Amino acid sequence: MNKEKKIVCNKNDEFELEITDLGSTGEGIGKIDGYTLFVKDALIGDKVRVKVMKTKKNYGYARMLEIIEPSEYRVESECPVARQCGGCQLQHCSYERQLSWKEEKVANCLRRIGGVPVYTEKKYRKYKNAEEQQNAENTAESKTPIIMEPILRMDKPVHYRNKAQFPVGYDKDGNPVAGFYAGRTHSIIPQTDCLIQHECNKQIVETVLEFMKKYNVTAYDEKKNRGIVRHILTRVGKATGEVMVCLVINAKKLPHSEEFVEMIKNCGINLEIKSITVNINRENTNVILGEKVETLYGQSYIEDYIGDIKYRISPLSFYQVNPEQTKKLYQTALEFADIKEGEVVWDLYCGIGTISLFMAREAAKVCGVEIVPQAIEDAKQNAKLNNITNAEFFVGAAEDVVPTQYEKSGGRLRADVVTLDPPRKGCDEKLLDTVVKMAPSRIVYVSCDPGTLARDVKVLTDKGYEVKRVRACDMFGGSFHVESVVLLSKQDPVSLN
Repeated sequence: MNKEKKIVCNKNDEFELEITDLGSTGEGIGKIDGYTLFVKDALIGDKVRVKVMKTKKNYGYARMLEIIEPSEYRVESECPVARQCGGCQLQHCSYERQLSWKEEKVANCLRRIGGVPVYTEKKYRKYKNAEEQQNAENTAESKTPIIMEPILRMDKPVHYRNKAQFPVGYDKDGNPVAGFYAGRTHSIIPQTDCLIQHECNKQIVETVLEFMKKYNVTAYDEKKNRGIVRHILTRVGKATGEVMVCLVINAKKLPHSEEFVEMIKNCGINLEIKSITVNINRENTNVILGEKVETLYGQSYIEDYIGDIKYRISPLSFYQVNPEQTKKLYQTALEFADIKEGEVVWDLYCGIGTISLFMAREAAKVCGVEIVPQAIEDAKQNAKLNNITNAEFFVGAAEDVVPTQYEKSGGRLRADVVTLDPPRKGCDEKLLDTVVKMAPSRIVYVSCDPGTLARDVKVLTDKGYEVKRVRACDMFGGSFHVESVVLLSKQDPVSLN
C-alpha cells in the first residue's frame, strides 16, 4: 500500500530553493525533500529564498523573497511593472531561453499526452547521446522520432501587439489612471507605455486621461456600476499605419465628444488616425465590449494586411494581434497543407477567415466554419475585399455544422485538406470523428494550447493518422503562450461508418 506523501513544509515557512524547471504558465518549480513548490517569477537555475503561501497534498505555492544566486538565463526586465502586471510572465528570462522552453513545452506535451515521439533538435541529440531510447518517456520504442522544425521567432520581441485594451479607474488621490490588471485581479497597475504594445499608445492614453481631467469625464467604477469611461481600446494597422481609437463607455453618448476628437487628432503620434469611435457598454459585467459602436470621426474601421491579404478591422472584429508572426504561422500552415490544383479545403474554427483566405489562393474551394456570426460577416467582407470568390463560410459550432453537412451529403462529403485552429479547449471529439470520415489526406492543426493539441493528436493518430511535421511559433514574446502547427497525414484511417 502506497504511503501518502508527507507535506514537509507549512504556510509561512521559509526555505532556500533551487529552481529546476518551469511550469506550464512560466512559474518556477523547485522541490523540498520531494515536495513540489511553484514560485512565480523564478527561473530555471535560480537559487532563491521563498516563503510558502499555500500547501496542498502534493504541491504548494511560494513567494520569492530573495534571489540568492541568479540563473544564467535571468535578465533585467525593461518593463518597470513586469512583476506586478499580469500580462507577461517571462520578461525576466532571456529571449533565447524563452524560445527553447516553448519548443520543449510543445514537444513534451506531444510525447507525454499524445504518445508521439516528438523532440526538439537539442533534446534529441541529448536523447541519442545518452542512449536513453529504451527509457523514452511514455513513447513506443518502435516509432520513428520526429524532430521539430526550428521555432518561428520574432525579429524583435517588443512593441509587437497591434491591439491594446486599457482599463480606466482612479488612483488613491482621485486622478484618472489607465493601465493593466495585476495578475488574477481587477486592480489596475497604472502604465501607459507598455513594452509589448505599439509605441503610439502612450500618447493616445495620456491624451484620453488629460481629456477626462479637463472636462471632468468620470472613470467607470465596476463595484458601483457608475462612471463613464470603462476602457481605452486602440488598434494599429502595422502594414498601413492606420490607427483606431475607441472609448468603451457606460453612457448613451460621450460628453464633450467634439473636444475629445480634436484632442485625439492632435495627440502627436506620427501615424494616421483613421477612426475614432465609442463602444457603448452599459451592462454590469466584466465583458469589455458592448454590441453598439458609434463613429465620432473618420471610418468605423481601419485596414491592415497579413501577407498580401487585406483585412478590414472594426472595434468588434477578431484579428490576430501580432500580424508579422501570424504571417509566418499561416505561411507554415500553407506549406504543411501542400495544396494541389483542384483540391478542396475545410477550415474549421476559421474566425474572420485568415487561414481560409490564405489557402483560397491555392485551392479550388475553401469552406470555413465559425461559431461567431460577426466573424463570419467579417470573413465574407474580407473575401470580397480581396476578390476571392472560391471561399464559402458557415455560421455555427464546428462540431455541429460539419457532422450536419456530412449527414446531408449521405456520407459523401470529402475534403483533401482540413485545417483546425480551435480555441484553447481544443476540438470536440465528435468533430474529430467526422473529420476522419471525410478522409482528408492531410490535416493541419494550428494550436494555441500544447496540452489540448496533444490530446487531439492522440485521437487522430489512434484513428490512423500519422504526425509528419511539427513547428512552434512565438506569437507572444515575454509570455508563456506558444502557438504550434502540426501536419498529420492519412495512413489507413479507421472506418467509423
